[in-house]
Amino acid sequence: MNARKAVAGLLGVAATGAHALGADVFEVDLDDGGFVVAKHGPGRVAAEAWGLRWLGEPGCVAVPQVLAVDDRWLVTEQVEPGGPSRVAAERFGRGLADLHATGASAFGEGPADAWIGLAPMRNEAGAAWPGWFAEHRVRPYLREAVDRGLLAAGPFEAVLDRIAELAGPGEPPARLHGDLWSGNVLWDRHERVWLIDPAAHGGHRESDLAMLALFGCPHLDVVLAAYDEHRPLADGWRERVPLHQLFPLLVHVVLFGGGYARQATAAARAALG
Repeated sequence: MNARKAVAGLLGVAATGAHALGADVFEVDLDDGGFVVAKHGPGRVAAEAWGLRWLGEPGCVAVPQVLAVDDRWLVTEQVEPGGPSRVAAERFGRGLADLHATGASAFGEGPADAWIGLAPMRNEAGAAWPGWFAEHRVRPYLREAVDRGLLAAGPFEAVLDRIAELAGPGEPPARLHGDLWSGNVLWDRHERVWLIDPAAHGGHRESDLAMLALFGCPHLDVVLAAYDEHRPLADGWRERVPLHQLFPLLVHVVLFGGGYARQATAAARAALG
């Protein structure tokens, strides 16, 4: 794996060095003094590139430009890091609301074979969110977790039996980031928020907000207030946060096991009220 050579080949420019930013992610120095980010992910980066373009298309929230992609490498522009601020958080809340409102053709719009982190995520189109979420987001990871003896199915099956009742008012498909934890939210020096590493698909807008809350986000209260003021959320959305968190928590159970099984089970019980 050589990020410098990969970038040089994809962009057709000289690359002078590469520095690891994380597992399989590199900052690459270009001969002209610029920088790009290169991500290595055979079989995964094509879906991520699609997601970045899809999220960036409406221009509601800043998303790094895709500069090149092949079956192994994704090259994007670099974001100059800054610090979180209430001004940026308010803008982000409004921008995220607008992004969601641009919509999707269906629940499950997106590349058929996608990924959330290192877990495969299958996108199948659905017309109604409750059944789609149960079948294509919760059940695949629940089955694997149960088969591996990581947790008991009971509380989750109870949620799925009642999901039409628990889901709240019907909503049209939203244009989701899909993996919107705080590590995928970058704050730059110009009081802007950038979204990276998406598992983008058509889904329920409350799912992105529930993910933001799951692992914490700077100025989350400002983000949510600005969102709700700009494009009001349906009554009871706060009570539905645990329901929407079932998907990312089960993904974490499958990937990491341990305490996530307890956290996922607690969320299932909370979703039941």
